[in-house]
Amino acid sequence: MLFFSTVAGVLAQQSPYDVSRLKTSWEVVENHYQGKNNFLSDFTFVNTTNKPFPAKGWQLYFNFIRMVTPGELPGHINVEHINGDLYRFTPAEGFAGIAPGDSLKLGITGDAWAVNFTDAPAGLYIVWDGQPEKGIPIKDYSIRPSTTAKQLMRYPGDKTAVVTPTDIFKQNAAVKDIPVSQLPLVFPTPVSYTATGNNLVLDALPVIKADPQLTASGEILKTELQLLLGKRAPGKTNVDLTYDAAMVDQQEGYSLKVTPQGIVIKAGTEAGAFYAIQSLKTLIAPNAWAGVQKSVVIPGVEITDHPRFGYRAFMIDVARNFHNKRDMLRILDLMALYKLNVLHFHFSDDEGWRVEIPSLPELTAVGGKRGHSADPNSMLPPSYGSGPDVNNTAGSGYFSRADFIEILRYATARHIRVLPEIESPGHARAAVKSMESRYHRLKAAGKEQEASEYLLTDLQDKSTYHSVQYWNDNVMNVALPSTYRFLDKVLEELQGMYKEAGAPLTAVHMGGDEVPGGVFEKSPACIALMRQDKSITDVNDLWYYYYRKVNDLLKARGLQVAGWEEAGMRKTSLNGESQSIPNPDFVNDHFQLNVWNNVIGGGQEDLSYRLANAGYKVVLSGVSNFYFDMAYMKSFDEPGFYWGGFVDVDKPFYFIPFDYYKNSKVDGRGNPVTPELFVGKDRLTGFGASNIPGIQGLLWSETVTSSDRMEYMMLPKLLGLAERAWAQDPAWATEKDPAKADALYAQAWSVFSNVMGKREMPRLDYYDGGFNWRIPTAGTSIDNGVVSANVQMPGLQIRYTTNGEEPTLKSPLYAAPVQAGGKTVKLKVFSPRGRSSRTTTVKVPVADTQMKKAIGL
Repeated sequence: MLFFSTVAGVLAQQSPYDVSRLKTSWEVVENHYQGKNNFLSDFTFVNTTNKPFPAKGWQLYFNFIRMVTPGELPGHINVEHINGDLYRFTPAEGFAGIAPGDSLKLGITGDAWAVNFTDAPAGLYIVWDGQPEKGIPIKDYSIRPSTTAKQLMRYPGDKTAVVTPTDIFKQNAAVKDIPVSQLPLVFPTPVSYTATGNNLVLDALPVIKADPQLTASGEILKTELQLLLGKRAPGKTNVDLTYDAAMVDQQEGYSLKVTPQGIVIKAGTEAGAFYAIQSLKTLIAPNAWAGVQKSVVIPGVEITDHPRFGYRAFMIDVARNFHNKRDMLRILDLMALYKLNVLHFHFSDDEGWRVEIPSLPELTAVGGKRGHSADPNSMLPPSYGSGPDVNNTAGSGYFSRADFIEILRYATARHIRVLPEIESPGHARAAVKSMESRYHRLKAAGKEQEASEYLLTDLQDKSTYHSVQYWNDNVMNVALPSTYRFLDKVLEELQGMYKEAGAPLTAVHMGGDEVPGGVFEKSPACIALMRQDKSITDVNDLWYYYYRKVNDLLKARGLQVAGWEEAGMRKTSLNGESQSIPNPDFVNDHFQLNVWNNVIGGGQEDLSYRLANAGYKVVLSGVSNFYFDMAYMKSFDEPGFYWGGFVDVDKPFYFIPFDYYKNSKVDGRGNPVTPELFVGKDRLTGFGASNIPGIQGLLWSETVTSSDRMEYMMLPKLLGLAERAWAQDPAWATEKDPAKADALYAQAWSVFSNVMGKREMPRLDYYDGGFNWRIPTAGTSIDNGVVSANVQMPGLQIRYTTNGEEPTLKSPLYAAPVQAGGKTVKLKVFSPRGRSSRTTTVKVPVADTQMKKAIGL
């Protein structure tokens, strides 16, 4: 009997089909399908085995960032939405399976449109009915490129199918090639910069003398120079770090003087001296970071400098997809080099909770893991293609308490504050489900009261809603006292970590964005609260109740509230229509808001200025210029979103903080913008300007699944942010004559492009081991069989072939237009270390002279 039971168990574990032999592909069929705001795409499944794919007994899961129309598809397959971006195919009555060598094509309709490869479904896996705990990934999966207009045009009137090499050539044409000798060698642009021509040569470590107030900076400089020169004996050159009491008020200001005899840094704070050191590093030749040097030449300069904004921030999302400790330290290195001083740490969201809170272990034991499980209390479901395996490094992972303390110490040593974000009350599914798991565990152990202590869910809530990302259970219930016990417990443990790290913590970001309509409406706890508290007259008032409670929690801990723009908004009505206005309730409570919704052409372009004028502290964080997860340009091969427009490095560079209407060039759909678009929009007042402490770049991680992708999306955009955050208001931003302003801007853009191509991007090829920055593709122009080429950043090399082969480092270097009539020319742009851009391929028509010869003229 035991023998037969064992055999039966083994047979039950055998898969009815070899999933590795199911060849799968996906492609866009048509955007604006049937004249509607949706698109049709096809899955194709090919059975490459000699065994039929089963007619029943399976479920095929996949993640898709678009909402799919559910129902039975032709071919007798059902498609249904599970939650978030997770969907499932199941066989319907009449499905006959897939015969050996045969294929199945399934057309699905999604909302909006699909343009690039990161729009595609991801993370496909199959679950057999007899093995509900096991998900088997479909690894033979490809995405077919979109090439036709109907695949690429999003809607009638879409500006272009793709950005062509000709478009890129035209964009680059205004960039002048400027000799390095004429470029400022310190970046971001300092207040005052004079090149003396009298260089310093270091062939040994200098003797570093630091005043007592600047000893930490002296140690940092010693470490930096040892990276370049090795741990050799000191020479005779001196570096003096001098405390200057007159510079104390300029907390991050400094002066730097380099002569053949040595270096003098003056500052009133350690931060100022630290930024002087970063300027000193950008003076040095980029390839010096390739390894230990025999000697280093430092150009002779005299510099005085201080930042325009005191708040220069970058946000990294580690919740949607996880980025590990190494990634965090490298981000901090970049921020330090380019003088950014706030890391907004988005560690919690629907798809993950990434910081260990020891007293609430489920937050990471459940909320820090994604994978397939028949038990919804054990982990979060796959999202963004993370797949069924819980060990997926993008979907699963968290920072231990020790990891986070190490990150805090690393940041603090580099004068970077870390602003933690507890995303709430929406975008909180990881926390919500973790606390539900805790509840079920303790309730099963008979600990009913303890089980409910930190519960974020009204278990009797019958409200129906779905968030922007299609979750139907992702909001903390704001009427439960346990919600505030939970938040206070997390705040308590975070404060403990900051204290142990010696890191400053003055504010906590409490989220606040995108709470969906319909939430709380059928929650008994919310209904009871509304009956008890007469100041809550409708469901919308629960929002203000929540932020009053959160504000009180943080105040009690000596902290201030930071949040997304919605934390400072109040819903009302105007002429019978719903309207949001700045909420007067919290203006005097020092709320600091990140305002992201400024999509040009979207109707909320003035929201940043309205909130600042109303008295809120506003960190300019608009999607149109600072969302680094937006794709660089419209191309199937370019990763990222584009709902807020395409964002290349020029978007953060040309941003004018106090008058961004003036230099807005295109709307969210890429159409040219005229001043008429901003008629009637609120302008920033002088009082409003005093409420803008700075600007922030943001990298959301839905499409960022690796370290390389993270660096690609950040760089070079981060340099545009750094320039605008640190450098003083440029002349082109304040010039009132439009023609003069355009000329000044064109010159400034040329300088910036040359600094990137000849100094900073080559530096990042080597710095900190090298970064995977995006190398721009070549632009081309064809005239009578002659190909001309250019690049966004002068100084980068273009190499080409005319024989159909891919260009390599051994291919001809483009130096002048190439005669190539009748040939296919391929071009790549190369970085100093030999990394390359994507290939630009152009088919060159036969030249007029060739044609005449061919016909005997």
